[in-house]
Formats: sequence, C-alpha cells, structure tokens
Amino acid sequence: MFDCALCSLVEELIPRETKVGFRMAKEEPQSISKDLQELQKKLSLLIESIQTNSKVVAFMTSPVGQYLDRHPFLALTLLMFIAMSAVPVGFFLLLVVLTSLAAFVGVILLEGLVISVGGLSLLCILCGLAFVSLAMSGTITVSYMVVSSLISYWFSPSLSLFWL
Repeated sequence: MFDCALCSLVEELIPRETKVGFRMAKEEPQSISKDLQELQKKLSLLIESIQTNSKVVAFMTSPVGQYLDRHPFLALTLLMFIAMSAVPVGFFLLLVVLTSLAAFVGVILLEGLVISVGGLSLLCILCGLAFVSLAMSGTITVSYMVVSSLISYWFSPSLSLFWL
C-alpha cells in the first residue's frame, strides 16, 4: 500500500513524457543573462554604497588614498597583506599580554626573551606574508587581465559581425 502511494507521488512529480527540444536550449541562456544582469545590478549598488561612504571618501581624498588610487597593484598588495597579517599580529599581541601577566608574577627575564623571540618570529612571518600577498596580487591582476581580454575578444561586436 505504501508502494502505490509512493508510485503515485513520483508520477505526479515526474511526468512520464518530458519534451526536450531546441526551444528549451534557447530559453536557458536568457535566464542566465537575466541572472547575470541582476547580479551586476546588485554588485554595482554595493560598489556605489562603498564609494559614497563618508570614511571612504575622506580616505580617497587624502594623499595616501590618491597615491593608492594611482597604483592599484600596490593597493591590492597592501589590502591582501593587511588581511593575511591580522592572525599573526593577533597571536603576537596575545603573547605580549600573557608574558606581561607573567612579569607581574616576577618572571622579568623570561618576558624579555619571549617578547624578543616572538618579535623576530613575527618579523619573519610578516616578511613571508608580504611576499605571498605580492605573489597573490600579481596572480589576481594577471588573471583579471587575461579573463577580461578573453571576454572582450569573445563578445566583440566586430567578431560577431564577421561570423554572420
């Protein structure tokens, strides 16, 4: 009895005959382009809200903001470095707080040793992160240029007229 109810449910959900033709293939790219246009509108609204933020406007009018605006590769590298260095700096600050608490207990020599070793370790980690962020921003920049060139080549109006 359960099997018959399950069969009728399956038959209702999945029709026995499904028509697949050229019309369905033509409708699918329209929905994709509609979704892409909607995504583009949302992205442009997000970018506009960021650009109209008063703190962003104040930073972009400062000399540092204008310099980074003229050098986008450096800005991307700096952004990636800051994002990746947050964790090691946080660990270092936690180490400093813990050793300061230990210093209150009476371990002054240990505090100097631990902070100096931690500082050197942090310096090494930050140098490595600077190299990684430089490499990643270079990769992202090259990938962006290649993809944008390919997209502009594929959707070029002169190329589409050539094939007609």
